[in-house]
Amino acid sequence: MNYYLSTLKKYAVFSGRASRAEYWSFYLINMFIFFILGVVEGFTGIFPETNESVLSGLYQLFIIIPALAVGVRRMHDVDKSGWFLVIPIYNLILTITEGTKGDNRFGSEPKFEPELESEFKPKPESKLESEKIGINV
Repeated sequence: MNYYLSTLKKYAVFSGRASRAEYWSFYLINMFIFFILGVVEGFTGIFPETNESVLSGLYQLFIIIPALAVGVRRMHDVDKSGWFLVIPIYNLILTITEGTKGDNRFGSEPKFEPELESEFKPKPESKLESEKIGINV
């Protein structure tokens, strides 16, 4: 989920590199969201006169720019131009292959930002704080 949120924070960043984990996590979570939106729309009976999912379509409009951006950054990770994203089968092969080790012409090797991970974990209390309130540890 952290990869998905970090991709959304880089909403329209087409420079740099994206790891395989970031790219595929983003797409798997998107598929799950599309499925949930379709189920919700089916059960609630909203927009019954259409054959298409309106909620999924609206979500797709929201997510199209981050999806293109993470795809271009994934192409950069394998040291290819972002235009390789438009080549049908070859782009799938490139998204599966391991990225370039170390730096390449598009930037340094992508690493997961630890500050995103620490947002969701509770921070341990220091010993001094527990002593201030009178708790012996």
